[in-house]
Amino acid sequence: MYFKLINKNKQVILYGVALAALLVLLKWLEFKLIIVDHAFEMYIGAIAIFFTALGIWLALKLTKPKVKTVVIERPVYKGAMPDFKINQQEIDKLNLSSRELEVLQLMAQGLSNQEISERLFVSLNTIKTHSSKIFEKMEVKRRTQAVEMAQRLGIIS
Repeated sequence: MYFKLINKNKQVILYGVALAALLVLLKWLEFKLIIVDHAFEMYIGAIAIFFTALGIWLALKLTKPKVKTVVIERPVYKGAMPDFKINQQEIDKLNLSSRELEVLQLMAQGLSNQEISERLFVSLNTIKTHSSKIFEKMEVKRRTQAVEMAQRLGIIS
């Protein structure tokens, strides 16, 4: 059925294709004359488009963050377990004093250094010293790391 339709309208299709080809030829000639008459402006426009594209590409490249986000999933220990017992061997192994253990437990409760110093009736600098000693003995850099390691080792609940 499709071929019958083409056979009937063969002259119309041929005429349409010829007009389209003629239109393409005229536009090409017009474009060629525009280029000849306005060659300098065309070169300037091409250079402007090139440098605009280069600027956009460079801006996207430079503003892209170089840090790759890595998601690490770890178990979270919540609250005291009913049958929790302090692992005294790990405390002895890390050589933690009773005051450092107390400071570590208060850190695990989410208290700031100022709040810990007020609760233990000592100066803020003393708490900072205890915290740095805890970090040094546990070989960590942050409070969260110290609390997590202490929970894993069974030092605090």
